[in-house]
Amino acid sequence: MTRPTPLHVPPFSRRRFLATSAGAALAVSTSGLPTASRAAEPIKTAGIYTVPVEQQWVSRIHKAATTAQDRGDVDYVYSENVSNTDYARVMREYAEQGYKLIIGEVFAVEQEAREVAADYPDIAFLMGSSFKHDPALPNFAVFDNYIQDASYLSGIIAGAMTETANVGMVGGFPIPEVNRLMHAFMAGAREMNPDIRFQVSFIGSWFDPPKAKETAFAMIEGGADMLYAERFGVSDAAQEKSVLAIGNVIDTQADYPETVVASALWHFEPTLDAAIAAVNAGNFAAADYGVYSFMKEGGCSLAPLGTFEGKVPEAAMALVAEREAQIKAGTFTVEINDEEPKSS
Repeated sequence: MTRPTPLHVPPFSRRRFLATSAGAALAVSTSGLPTASRAAEPIKTAGIYTVPVEQQWVSRIHKAATTAQDRGDVDYVYSENVSNTDYARVMREYAEQGYKLIIGEVFAVEQEAREVAADYPDIAFLMGSSFKHDPALPNFAVFDNYIQDASYLSGIIAGAMTETANVGMVGGFPIPEVNRLMHAFMAGAREMNPDIRFQVSFIGSWFDPPKAKETAFAMIEGGADMLYAERFGVSDAAQEKSVLAIGNVIDTQADYPETVVASALWHFEPTLDAAIAAVNAGNFAAADYGVYSFMKEGGCSLAPLGTFEGKVPEAAMALVAEREAQIKAGTFTVEINDEEPKSS
């Protein structure tokens, strides 16, 4: 059982997001957090994760926290592999130990996590959540990986690279944070080929590479020559069967140089930096920090093509450049669709 003591000290709604409401909530504090200028000491920060920090999604939070620690902004410790039944207890223990900013993901423990936060009004909680913030709980802010912009661009590349017009997509669970990325990817692919077909499946786990790999094998047998690797294990199947893959959240091309064409990257730094600034200013409040994952905020990007530079059709890369510029300028919006995607 993972305890929340600092065993790890690194060296280094499902409703649609509304940017206007998030901005308003970020600007006004109604919590009991003390008003202050920039903290003289690093903020005692704890991360609580239900999976290993190597897992794609959590690794981005962990990376941002270690970067902030390197700058001297936070004093960061973390617990990984915390079970859902232990999550609230670990939150309380960190709170009792004097941590002032607690970050993590509460998708399966929403109610329990919010009850803990209510008992510690002077502590800032920044949690990954499918639901929105509650003004009645002013010290509990939410975030999610709204990287649909980058996912859309990676879909354009996938649509140009598939020869069979058959794409396999393996996800963890059909929840908003997965669904919206899949839909964005599919929309981008259809820009290149309106007749493209998708095989969609969910493995019912956030971290089960063998199951994801077997699911991907079945899709390849079903004619897919391009895979959307929302989970670890998919790119292994693609590599073994000599088909291509698109990565998600992190860039794994170095591990699969002949397989992973492109990846939609999530950058958690803007989200965490905004929370750190709010804590230091004394105006941390209930808000939706999802806005900081948007491409125009620097929260996501398309990974460099690397080994596939020059191998993607020019027409696709021209469209990627055009859409990226439009997204950053605010003249093109990638739809946020949280509904479960289906095979076509």
